[in-house]
Amino acid sequence: MPEIAQEASRFGPAFEAHTEAMLVLDPMADRILDANPAACRLLGYHRSALRDSRLSLLHPEQMPALIVFTEAALNLGGHWTRDLTPKHASGKTLKLEYSAAPLPRRAGEPEMLLFTLSDLEERRRRSVDAEADAYLRDGIAEWQRVERFFRDMERENQLILSAAGEGIYGVNAEGKTTFVNPAAERLLGWSAEDLVGHNIHSRVHHTRHDGNPYPGHDCPIYAAFRDGEVHTVDDEVFWRRDGKPIWVEYTSTPIRDRGAVVGAVVVFRDVTHKREAEEKLRAALEEVESLRQRLELENAYLQEEIKLEAKHRGIIGGSAAIQNILRQIELVAPTDATVLISGESGTGKELIARAIHEASKRSDRPLIRVNCAAIPRELFESEFFGHVRGAFTGALRDRIGRFELADGGTLFLDEVGEIPLELQGKLLRVLQEGQFERVGEERTRNVDVRVIAATNRDLREEVRRGRFREDLYFRLNVVPIQSVPLRERREDIPLLALHFLRGAHRKLDSADLRLTEGDIRRLTRYDWPGNVRELENVIERAAILARQGRLRIDLPDTEAPEPPNPRNDTAQRNGQWTEPDWLTESERRRRDRDHIRAALDACGGKIFGPGGAAELLGVKPTTLASRIKTLGLRRQRADTIPSAPIVP
Repeated sequence: MPEIAQEASRFGPAFEAHTEAMLVLDPMADRILDANPAACRLLGYHRSALRDSRLSLLHPEQMPALIVFTEAALNLGGHWTRDLTPKHASGKTLKLEYSAAPLPRRAGEPEMLLFTLSDLEERRRRSVDAEADAYLRDGIAEWQRVERFFRDMERENQLILSAAGEGIYGVNAEGKTTFVNPAAERLLGWSAEDLVGHNIHSRVHHTRHDGNPYPGHDCPIYAAFRDGEVHTVDDEVFWRRDGKPIWVEYTSTPIRDRGAVVGAVVVFRDVTHKREAEEKLRAALEEVESLRQRLELENAYLQEEIKLEAKHRGIIGGSAAIQNILRQIELVAPTDATVLISGESGTGKELIARAIHEASKRSDRPLIRVNCAAIPRELFESEFFGHVRGAFTGALRDRIGRFELADGGTLFLDEVGEIPLELQGKLLRVLQEGQFERVGEERTRNVDVRVIAATNRDLREEVRRGRFREDLYFRLNVVPIQSVPLRERREDIPLLALHFLRGAHRKLDSADLRLTEGDIRRLTRYDWPGNVRELENVIERAAILARQGRLRIDLPDTEAPEPPNPRNDTAQRNGQWTEPDWLTESERRRRDRDHIRAALDACGGKIFGPGGAAELLGVKPTTLASRIKTLGLRRQRADTIPSAPIVP
């Protein structure tokens, strides 16, 4: 063949004429590329028979030893052995010494080994040189030493596997078990003989803990030699031989041979007791949480009573509007967010600010109040930031400003809309950066102040008119709270009136005073343009003017006369009185309920806007919504009546 001729010419005359038998081998293909004449004579084959034949055919049943020898020669750059016994062409077994070394490799050519075969019998007959014999003995001794080394290493590995507390087993690329250590036998209840050579997944990993089948293609152990990655699992079970599951943590590590993944080693440990302890701890924590929730529920009524008794730091009322404000206070108080409280004068904006401060983490520091409407324009900067001596005429000493005084606490800017436009930029800076300078001083000071602002103006309209900075408005309006006027929460008027009456009684040391039902009706019907402050003044004035324990409620005469009752007129014309002109409280509530229900039915449940029940009854929509809640009316049409004002 042309290829053989080229190979033979490549190896040259030295190869041809050498007295030692030589073979050129492609170890990866197990193929003899060429044999010199000495090799042909030693083995008893023609050269053409040896070329392109398999080396393993000369060594029947010696394939593992042949592989070990060729691998050692390739990896070590040369090796020798006397364990290989090739067959002569006549069938006789030859005792030879093999030595092998890699040949230089050219681009595109396979890796090649040069085998040198020495007939030990012939060498022994020719060996008369004592030095050669000594060398041979030294070689044998070295080989024996190497063999002992590897035997000792294998024995140590076995000892390590036997002593390991974790279960260890190996699987090949077919998923069959190759070895099992004693710990694995003990943990799984299977002997090594029961597992080695069998599919390990089908024996110990076939089912999940809940009983669902665990397909082999989903097994992370097998995945290790499919993708070549280390797989670690801590929440699966292995099944013992007796059918009981054990919770395990395991790691499946791929085994590589010459770059190819040929299997995996699995190291696992029994974590059943650990998992049971975790489950008990989890159950205990769930029980504690359940008890905590139960305790919270049992204390809910008591906590609510405490809140009502304390009136949430002076805020009195049970209306939906007040409850909404209290919820907003609870949400915003723990934060440092800037709050803008809007509402008419006398609605209790300062009470809301104080409640936020007292519920915050700054409650141990002062709440500093600044009435922006009462500060002269030329003194605003000094009032806010302070001044140093000599900064202006009359500045006889250093003065601390309100921001510095409120450091670590809360600054309440009442009527913030009154701040001059030219000072609003400096206020914005201290809000954003926490820095300012006193008047007449170049030193920059840092403060940590939470700002709560209040106003009875429409700041959006002020911004539109150019009287208030838009950026300052947005900086103040982080959390807006609307303080509701008294006319929109009339159900709170009796509570407030009684509270103010008790205060007036203590202040005046007067006799016990009481509000009659008629007094409550009059107070409730009035619109209170001055809000809570006006109500407090009216009650105090009534207590001062009281005679013989009876209050004199002095209200402006702004109520429209009640329309005549057609039923009464009809009853009088007929000479029969079917209903008296006066009504008890329960009768009045029943009448009001009937009127509102009739109006809602007529408007299809609509409250707000044109054609709504509020327009039909001639009252404000918010007032009607409040009355609906007070009277306990339920929704007539959930799709048209807003959800907030009407509560079952």
